[in-house]
Amino acid sequence: MPELTLYSYWRSSAAYRARIALNLKQLPHTIKPVHLLRNEQRAVEFRELNPQELIPILFDGERVIRQSLAIIEYLDETYTEGPTLLPGMARARARVRGIAQAIACDIHPLGNLRVQQYLEREFHVDEAQRQAWTRHWIVAGFDALEAMLVGNPGTGAFCEGDAPSMADICVVPQVYNARRFGIDMNTYPTLARIDAACRELNAFRDAAPEAQMDAPRETTA
Repeated sequence: MPELTLYSYWRSSAAYRARIALNLKQLPHTIKPVHLLRNEQRAVEFRELNPQELIPILFDGERVIRQSLAIIEYLDETYTEGPTLLPGMARARARVRGIAQAIACDIHPLGNLRVQQYLEREFHVDEAQRQAWTRHWIVAGFDALEAMLVGNPGTGAFCEGDAPSMADICVVPQVYNARRFGIDMNTYPTLARIDAACRELNAFRDAAPEAQMDAPRETTA
């Protein structure tokens, strides 16, 4: 098997997703930390790996895969032994992708570090206002996600059925972010229940921000 290397940052939601996927697939891998607050992603050497200056990046031998959802699907399609991250039925796969994209495309980017930095730099938006901005978009997204999950016959112990999928891989990091920004998860009982079920699994626990080698040792958040 070629060596798998993931460029990651401990508190990056997108890298968190990729770490969970690697763990669920039970794939040995090496983590290569990139410190976003020190702007290591803007170094010339890193920009050659990803012109977007974003993480995660997965190296599978000489092959380079960028973007967390692409990484998840690549791992699922390439390493077919063990648990699958997307359901077999087309309609269930579409539902999982829809939930994942609602987070990765619609919620997460609006609170992303580079968006926060742009608001501060170009519009002089203070920290309280930036946090209010982020909370607004998480709440709007979670209102919709809760409605999509609750009462849907596809929802089981996890977002789709009784095994974690790409949808859950996206939910857990976003719930982590929601708690960071003071969102009351009691408002979202289905999301909170699914998050709790996921965090009982070693694959999710070992991928958590506080468990990463580059996490500040004094933090538990």
